[in-house]
Amino acid sequence: MSRVPADGQGLESSVASDWPLDALLTLKGSTRIAVVIPALNEEATVGAVASAIVADLSDLVDEVVVIDSLSTDSTADAARAAGARVHSVAEIRPDLGIRGGKGEAIWKSLFVTDSDLIAFIDADLTEWGTHFVRGVLGPLLSKPQVHLSRGFYDRILVAGEEASLEGGRVTELVARPWLALFRPELVSVVQPLAGEWAIRRATLEALAIPTGYGVEMSTLLDVHAEYGVSGIAQVDLGRRAHQHQSIHDLAAMAVELLAVADRRRGHPAEGEAAALDTHSRGGVTLRSVDAGRLWSDRVVSIDERPAHRDLRPS
Repeated sequence: MSRVPADGQGLESSVASDWPLDALLTLKGSTRIAVVIPALNEEATVGAVASAIVADLSDLVDEVVVIDSLSTDSTADAARAAGARVHSVAEIRPDLGIRGGKGEAIWKSLFVTDSDLIAFIDADLTEWGTHFVRGVLGPLLSKPQVHLSRGFYDRILVAGEEASLEGGRVTELVARPWLALFRPELVSVVQPLAGEWAIRRATLEALAIPTGYGVEMSTLLDVHAEYGVSGIAQVDLGRRAHQHQSIHDLAAMAVELLAVADRRRGHPAEGEAAALDTHSRGGVTLRSVDAGRLWSDRVVSIDERPAHRDLRPS
């Protein structure tokens, strides 16, 4: 079982090894399963991620789809060569607008997949295994009451050093403190911003989805609000390594996260669009000082896409 003890609040915890392929194939039955890989300029790693899933999990997974989030490199070519089906956010329902961002890629993936369960895997993984996919799918296939399955892992912070169960800087300094203050029922979620997770399609179709990095936080909060802690599971995936972002990029991520979280407390950010429809664009200005003692402004999108079930037919 998981190294993280059960907290007595109904949060299901397991380890990836609890979900071997043979057992999942038995549980799968007629359930269709997609793995979606959102990708932005990840030509160096996306091929290895996609090809491993195609090679190891072809009997379990019906769709391996890379959603290219306006990459300027050869991400799409690398993903196709690895055996994935590739779609650009620009070609998926352009009538609804074209945005960058991880959440946008996830939202648009619902237009080009038809599976019952969807697992999301980051494109920049360098130390991982396809047990990540098996792990996050296991609770959904085995427990009908679980709607969202989140991974957690030991993060390899610096090559050659010991792995750590700590989350990233935004996780530990923003997400977990916010949960402690406003959603204490979720304090036992080890890494609320982990990029490896799975969800029931019907559940995701009912949720508004932020276009940027706030999507992991929003799904956690929204599923909890609708189904309680018993609707969420977490799975120990072992070790994980990936590329790290600059502190200024993490600051922008923190802004998105706080906007998403405060919106779900009924406190929309200053300047946010009043009505979140398919064409609204909410944004806030993040200001920092560069090495030359000059101000640098960056507009951070805090836009959200509406729930799929509320969209008008195309």
